[in-house]
Order: sequence, then structure tokens, then C-alpha cells
Amino acid sequence: MSRPGADGPRTGRRLPRLPPWAATLTWKSAVFISVMCCALAALLGVLVHTEVTRQTVGQAREKALSRLTDVTVAYETGEALPPGSGIDPPGLPAALRALATSGERGTLVGEHNGRPAMWAAAPADGRALATQVDYSQSARTIDSVDGAIVGSSVLAIAATLLVGAFAVTRVTRRLHQTARVARRIGAGDLDARVRDPRTADPSRPQDEVAIVAGALDTMASTLQRKLQAEQRFTADVAHELRTPLTGLSAAAELLPPGRPSELVRDRVRTMRALTEDLLEISRLDARSEAVDLDVYELVPLVERVVCASGAGTAIRVEHPESSAHLRVETDRRRLERVLGNLITNAHKHGRPPVVLTVDGPVVTVRDHGPGFPDYLLDDGPQRFRTEGVGRGHGLGLTIAAGQAAVIGAGLVFRNASDGGAVARVTLPGCPAADDGAAEPRSGP
Repeated sequence: MSRPGADGPRTGRRLPRLPPWAATLTWKSAVFISVMCCALAALLGVLVHTEVTRQTVGQAREKALSRLTDVTVAYETGEALPPGSGIDPPGLPAALRALATSGERGTLVGEHNGRPAMWAAAPADGRALATQVDYSQSARTIDSVDGAIVGSSVLAIAATLLVGAFAVTRVTRRLHQTARVARRIGAGDLDARVRDPRTADPSRPQDEVAIVAGALDTMASTLQRKLQAEQRFTADVAHELRTPLTGLSAAAELLPPGRPSELVRDRVRTMRALTEDLLEISRLDARSEAVDLDVYELVPLVERVVCASGAGTAIRVEHPESSAHLRVETDRRRLERVLGNLITNAHKHGRPPVVLTVDGPVVTVRDHGPGFPDYLLDDGPQRFRTEGVGRGHGLGLTIAAGQAAVIGAGLVFRNASDGGAVARVTLPGCPAADDGAAEPRSGP
């Protein structure tokens, strides 16, 4: 016998999610200020109402008891009782009548002829001798005080909210600026700074936001110096290696034919390719690349890259008929560099078949190998980091990502559900077929 809810779907209702603006600091501060103001206003209102009511009722009670004393004297001497007084007069509250007939004096707020009245009663021959004084003015006083409390509380809450919203908005505006700068730094703009005026003058008191802004600026400056030093080191090393590699390459050509000389030439070519990659990465890091845009037919460009890769029939190009004459405005050399590196990576580290698909402005390179490593899917290509031994130096995909960013293309890496690595290049918007643009170029 199965237990309810053990294996079956849960039927409990999910709590409704609050809108995004309800999570902001401004909203939370407004709610907190409103709650605190309402609580404080309620507390003060109760205290003031209680004190005013106590004094007003006390004065009316003293007046009623004083009149009851005069009525008692008149009753005992047989004189005529003043209006509104008598033995068990109509309108006397039953509770006060019972108190008087039991032998005690007392007062109680009630009504007389439809108006508020303060009743006072005393025992008289087993009955209640009572009188009343008008309580209308006292009741109006209490109502006026209550209205003033409510009105002043509303005004105080509104004023406090306005002042609080102004103060909180100033803080949140500075926080948003700090967050925007942090995002710019994360996107690669290492020149971005908050430059909070409070941090420029050390003698000026600094609040928490200024401390955070100053720490972010310091972190960005330190990071920028370290990255610039790394970029200079990479560029200097690559430049210094070019001269001896050129001589080494010339010397390798003078070696007698044979297997040893072939190995030397192959290693020299590998080192020269690595040096050129380092130089290209240093230029990408320096953001000094200029884009040479022109209009090209995409399918012939892709086919030419495949032919230049030397992979032959191991790579297949597919495209729908609608994309056969698709034109794109791009930098041909950089796009060929991106596609060439993706093809080389798929051919070297994946397994055939390697398929290039052109579907509109999207070029997909897919192999059927083990797929991309997890670190690459999470954080993107990283130079000099590869999975396994002898699987390259990790610069090919790094250069592809950098060149794609230069031409404004999106480059996404993922693994196919049925196995294999998938790299997708999405080019910027394509020019229309009849927009009067220049004739598309399909070659250099």
C-alpha cells in the first residue's frame, strides 16, 4: 500500500512570487519606514487619546458628582429637583441604577434625549437618585483630538517617506553606479572607474558606499596593471622569439633530407605558429585591431575556409537553399580566422564527421568526438589550458573568441545531447538583397 505523497506528485500550492521591484532596497526601505512610522503613530495616538479621554471624562465626572451632591441636598430638604434629575429618571443606564440601589454612588457615560450625557447616581430610599450633565462638548473634544492624531500621523508618515525615499534613492543610485562599473570591468573595460567624489578627498568622511566604490576602483587599477604587464610580457616574448625562430627555420632548411630534419622542421613550424598566435592574442588584448568591413557571400567563404584547412572530405558543408546566396557584412580575414580555428579544433580533437552548417547568419561547426571540457563550457576558452596531454596549447579557441568579438559576432560553445562538440557563430545582421549595397565579394 503506497503512502499518500510518497511517490506521487506534490499537490501543494506554490506561494506566489513577488515582482522584481519588491526586492529592491528602495522598496524594502519604504516598507520598513512605513511600518515603523505607523507603529510609532499608533503608539503615540493611543497614549494621547488615553490621556485626553482620561482628563475629559474626569472633568465631566467631577461636574456630575458635584451636581449630584446639590440634588441630594435638595431631595433631602424636600426642595424641587433641577431639570434632568430625579428618582429613577428615564434614560438612566441600568448598570448605574443597579449600582445606586445597592447603596453606592457612581457615574457612567450614557445618553439623554439622544445626546451624550454623564450620569451620576446615589441611593435614595432603596431607589436611585440620579442627575446628568451634558457630555456633548467633551465627546466632540475627544473626537477632534482623534481626528488630529490621525491627520498628523498621515502627514508625518508621508513626510518621513518622502525624506526617506530621497535619502535611500541617493544611496541606491550610487550603488547602481558601482554595479554598472563592476559589470563594465567584468566585460573587459578595465578603464572603467566609479570615481566617487568622497574617495578623492581623504579628509572627507566616507560612508559604506564610498568605501565599496573605492575598493572597486583599487581592485580595477591593480587588475589593469597586472593584465597590462602580462600582455606586455606576452608581446615581448613573442617578438623576441621571432628572430631566433627565423634563423632556426633557415638553418633547418639546410639540413640533409631525412626523418630527423623533417622532425626539426615540423617543430620549428609549430613554434612559429605558436609565436604568431601569441602575437595575435597580444594585439587582441590591447584592443588595437581595426575592422575592415565588406560584403561577402557567406557559403563560398565557408567553403573556401574548409578547403584551406586541408581536411578534405572529412568536413562536410551543409546549408538550406535559402542561404545559398546569403550575404554578410564582415571582416573576411577575421571571420576566416574564427572558422579556421574552429574547424582545426574539431578536426584535431573531435571525431568525424565534422559538419559545417550555414543557416542564415549562423555558422555551426559540429564534430562527433568527446565534446568540450566542462571548464570551457562554464568559463569559455582559456589560453594554455587543455584537457589531456598533447592536445594543443589552448590558443586556437581563445583567438577565435577574440576575433569573433572584434567583428561583433556571437560565439557559443556547447555539447550536443547525442555526443560531440558544437560551436555556433552568429554574425551581425545581414544586408538585404535589394538594398543597393556593393556587389558581394566571394574571394580575396
